[in-house]
Amino acid sequence: MKKIVIKGNAEEGAIKQAENCLVEAEAMLLMADNHKGYGMPVGGVGVYKDRIPPAGVGFDIACGNKAVKTNLKLEDIEDRLEPLADTIFETLSFGVGGENKTTVEHELFDDPVWDESNFLKSSPRLKTIAQAQLGSIGAGNHYVDVFTDESGNTWVGVHFGSRNLGHSIASHFMELAGDNLNIMDETPHTLDVNSEAGQDYIACMKLAGVYAYAGRDWVCDTVVKILGGEIIDEVHNHHNYAWLEEHDGENYWIVRKGATPAFPNQRGFVGASMEDDSVVLMGVDSDESREIFYSTVHGAGRVMSRTQAKGKRRKVKTERTRPDGATYEFVEYVHEGGAVNFDDVKDRIEKKGVILRGASADEAPEVYKELSEVLEAHEGTIKILHTLRPLIVCMAE
Repeated sequence: MKKIVIKGNAEEGAIKQAENCLVEAEAMLLMADNHKGYGMPVGGVGVYKDRIPPAGVGFDIACGNKAVKTNLKLEDIEDRLEPLADTIFETLSFGVGGENKTTVEHELFDDPVWDESNFLKSSPRLKTIAQAQLGSIGAGNHYVDVFTDESGNTWVGVHFGSRNLGHSIASHFMELAGDNLNIMDETPHTLDVNSEAGQDYIACMKLAGVYAYAGRDWVCDTVVKILGGEIIDEVHNHHNYAWLEEHDGENYWIVRKGATPAFPNQRGFVGASMEDDSVVLMGVDSDESREIFYSTVHGAGRVMSRTQAKGKRRKVKTERTRPDGATYEFVEYVHEGGAVNFDDVKDRIEKKGVILRGASADEAPEVYKELSEVLEAHEGTIKILHTLRPLIVCMAE
């Protein structure tokens, strides 16, 4: 029998989307950071036989988290945090459509899939754009942070994905599968993994995965060099991806959208809001772990939309009269305030000792759940290895 398993609480919109996914999925699992997404809920895990929904993987294919432990202690950098934050923010490239200020060479651009994929062959400019964007971070909830752990070790953590390359791949194959990109609650359509289109999607998804890994690797390496240290350990995962996995003797495509793989002894880095502690965790074996197909959260999970938090601009038209008595149309754009006063947020974060560069109201801590509560809902499936306190947070403005 098909089933939905929920960890923690779930909003009705996310449950409805999970029900829609059950049209073709064998099971849907909602992690405790779940919320409504496009087609499949964020924090959702879909279990499929021989099919993949491109909308399940999502627009930001292979978005993921990477954290690296350095050989530096807090005392090695605590007197330099302000200038370090400035250098990190000025060196890296943030923002929608942003290109890396540094050209990054990588063997992925020699991969035969660029010439073999029907989609990539039909979109030659994608490779040029991808080369220019490799190592750029993007906008939204994507970040580059510097942390200290419970033992005073310095870490760097990043969160972003495959940029324009992944979005273009996703858009093409979602339309090919039959998805309407303008309808959030549409049942995600799937591709047969053995079809030509399915094989092409898998090849492109894997390329986007390599691309995302390469970008996160470069950013972490660059930030650690700025800090003046060396990397001595790393934790790296995708959380928007489809994996072919064996569970109970059966092969399934496990589609994790905003969910982290957490097999026994597998580590993951999970980021919180800009003022809260993040964690490095490890999956453990248990009946509960098996029930959710060895998956866990990818973050704290939103509780407020970007528009609710930030407000919106509204076009207002009025009729006015000129000095000569003639009338004319006067158009202005009025900002309607959101629920978050970001100036207050910045003051509070500064008092906590977190140095913030960039960011905006739609990424304020108020729009997220408490990570500690989210993790508590997964007790028995994960073990917390390290708690990471933020020192520097860099995001798009």
